[in-house]
Amino acid sequence: MINYSYPLYRPPAEADNIIIQATYGCSYNNCGFCSMYKSKKYQVRDMEDIYKEIDILSLSFPNTHKVFLADGDALSLPTDYLIKILKYLKKSFIKLRRVSVYATAQNLLAKSDDELKVLSENNLKLIYFGIETGSDIILKKITKGVTSDEIKISLNKASNANIKISATVILGIGGKNYSKEHIQKTADIINQTTVNYLSTLQLGLEEDIKRRFYRNFDDFIMLNDFQTIEEQKEFIELLTPTNKVIFRSNHASNALHLSGTLPRDKNRLLDELNYAANIGQDAFIPKIFRGF
Repeated sequence: MINYSYPLYRPPAEADNIIIQATYGCSYNNCGFCSMYKSKKYQVRDMEDIYKEIDILSLSFPNTHKVFLADGDALSLPTDYLIKILKYLKKSFIKLRRVSVYATAQNLLAKSDDELKVLSENNLKLIYFGIETGSDIILKKITKGVTSDEIKISLNKASNANIKISATVILGIGGKNYSKEHIQKTADIINQTTVNYLSTLQLGLEEDIKRRFYRNFDDFIMLNDFQTIEEQKEFIELLTPTNKVIFRSNHASNALHLSGTLPRDKNRLLDELNYAANIGQDAFIPKIFRGF
């Protein structure tokens, strides 16, 4: 029996995979738009407790291929500590191919290139990374804690270590006043890095976070669905990745679901966006069925 500490979050792609909590909460936990871990204090879990859970899960699911290390940013762990967990996972799940984690720019910048390479060699093959925006103005307003240059450097460090990147961008995070800046600067980050998977979410603010968000971002004006679709269209138009990027816009927050591979499907995705914009509200997923 695994006694998870809730709330427990994982990327949609990890729904069928083993989840091990290596940490509780988020080591930064200061992003102005995020309420995921506000009820939890960051804590590094005891190694023996992690080993015990791995033992239990490996007996029940011996053919596991993929493991996700939670909570918010397990990459915040000291490298030697993380390597011990990775080695124990490999020993326990003999068919293990990939371990993944949430990661922040702060996490990646704190580790040397050699440390990241060693982690990759021990099966840490994928990170989930919230870019959110490439605008330094917006990054400051949402208290992300890093600059656009630091985001680029951190993503390139991961790629150079042979760690794949699944990145997210939040449509509408700049509001009406900074929409153009948001899209242009965010596209620059994608075009100057080697992201393997890219997802766009649509901004939604939980009630417990709204006051803080608007206090830091006092000139924010929320986009409606039509304006968000325009942002999505402008974003895709500006993307010129040098590598194949699996693109998804199918998060529960999205008004319109899209999927494809860039740059191959760029024109088709734009056609779908134009079609939805012409149809109007009937093309969008009703708000009652959405969540962030």
